[in-house]
Amino acid sequence: MAAPCGGAVGRPLCQFLSCLSRTAVRYTWRRQFSATSLCRTTLQTQRVTEREGSPWTLMAAVCLQRLPVISADCHPVEQRFRELTRQMELEKSLFSDHELRLLEDAERMNRKQTGSYDSDEEDDNRGQDIVLAQDLEDSWEQKLKKFQPAPRVKADVDEDLTSVERCLADSLVLLAEQQVGSEKLWLLPQAEWQEGDTLRQTAERALASLPAAGFSATFLSNAPCGVYKYKLPKAARTDSLVGTKVFFFKAVLSAMSPSAASNAPLMWLKKSEMQRFVKPAYTMKVERFILDP
Repeated sequence: MAAPCGGAVGRPLCQFLSCLSRTAVRYTWRRQFSATSLCRTTLQTQRVTEREGSPWTLMAAVCLQRLPVISADCHPVEQRFRELTRQMELEKSLFSDHELRLLEDAERMNRKQTGSYDSDEEDDNRGQDIVLAQDLEDSWEQKLKKFQPAPRVKADVDEDLTSVERCLADSLVLLAEQQVGSEKLWLLPQAEWQEGDTLRQTAERALASLPAAGFSATFLSNAPCGVYKYKLPKAARTDSLVGTKVFFFKAVLSAMSPSAASNAPLMWLKKSEMQRFVKPAYTMKVERFILDP
């Protein structure tokens, strides 16, 4: 009788202990999960608080470039190499149809002067004007002398920093005069980020808000190509505003409206000219991603 009683009493005890251990494990897991959720919520709250209380203003700027319109002048070494390749090509080439015609005309004129010319050749072309290859070359040279190619350098336009048609053989960057605190500085076109906009949308808005609106630009990426952080002048600083973080986006000028105002506070500068108008620290950041072929 003792064995059956022991089994009957022991089985509920084991089940009770098993249930007790499961309840403890479940309660411990719930405590860990609750603690993890609480920590995650606390971190999110801290991030939102830090973002709202950040003393830095976020802005997006556009590095708008006008690519070269004409080819650049050849270096003396390039000119000598070009002449060498042309000479090699001329030595290895065959006569063209025009050169063969020149030789035939010269041979016919030589035979005509020596008296060994066959008059039947003229009978075949009787009633037609005979035009020699040399006559064609003379007429072509006269047309070439009358042709005046467009100048590669326009002194009146190249000196105008506000003209987009200056320095056609170089790459130009657009700068805009902007108010920073109590100062007016020459910077890349920039605008302040607004809630709900992406940084690229902010950069597009900065380009569209220029006084000489009418630029058609092609953005090269949705991600910024650089960032620059600067502090405001001491007179403009407050406890909640210390400086600005600017994210740069690259774009290429596609077209420009002819009705755009030319007297707007804008400048088109070469990479080597930026140091005259832009602060050194800002120039150092911008020059890293400017295409300068």
